[in-house]
Amino acid sequence: MIAKTEEDFNGLKEIGKIVAAIRDELVQRTVPGITTKELDDIAGELFAKEGAVSAPKSEYDFPGYTCISVNDEVAHGIPGERVIQEGDIVNIDVSGSKNSYFADTGISFVVGEGEEVLTKICDVAKKAFEAGLIKAKPGSKKSGIGKAVFQTAKQHELTVIKNLTGHGIGRTIHEAPDHIYNYNDTSDDELLKDGMVIAFEPFISTLEEEVFQKNDGWTFATKKSYVAQIEHTIILTKNGPIIITE
Repeated sequence: MIAKTEEDFNGLKEIGKIVAAIRDELVQRTVPGITTKELDDIAGELFAKEGAVSAPKSEYDFPGYTCISVNDEVAHGIPGERVIQEGDIVNIDVSGSKNSYFADTGISFVVGEGEEVLTKICDVAKKAFEAGLIKAKPGSKKSGIGKAVFQTAKQHELTVIKNLTGHGIGRTIHEAPDHIYNYNDTSDDELLKDGMVIAFEPFISTLEEEVFQKNDGWTFATKKSYVAQIEHTIILTKNGPIIITE
């Protein structure tokens, strides 16, 4: 989507604020002993309260209001009876719509005290996001965002997941540009445009560079790596990026 009007900016900011608030509430509620289904039920109540709709549920018939991934799970984890434990790395991904505008956000974090490497990849994911954000400006090559992410991971002796990417968003949950890679793909040198709305989401990995899909048909996971993600929906402008899910 290219945001052009005041209505566009206000509509995007409204749904951005809603999904960010749901994300933050679920992070706060993620404590040892709670199930991922209990967390998802909270999200469902909050969506209803705000008059908003869960994007994965409405657009793809996903079996949950949110995607909650734990440990080896990287993305699209299905909420269920899994009990959160001390030291787990959890990713909460919240996307939704209101008045035909969409926003998407996610974050990985460690529950309580966990392995040092888990804290590290969460911190590096944030650094990678910040590095990529500097490159996210109209007129710049889209591939520059991925290059900054990959370089940040490499500087910390980590790597990235290459087969999960960011994407365009705005009037639907996934739209052009189809991919915002987390590495430097020089064949992907589309120029970023003023008003372009993107979901930018670095995935920082301890080892593997690809995920596989589990038999449930939804969940993406790794075999022997830990992964952390951070995601925000951003409107690109000549005066700098506007993060609507901060």
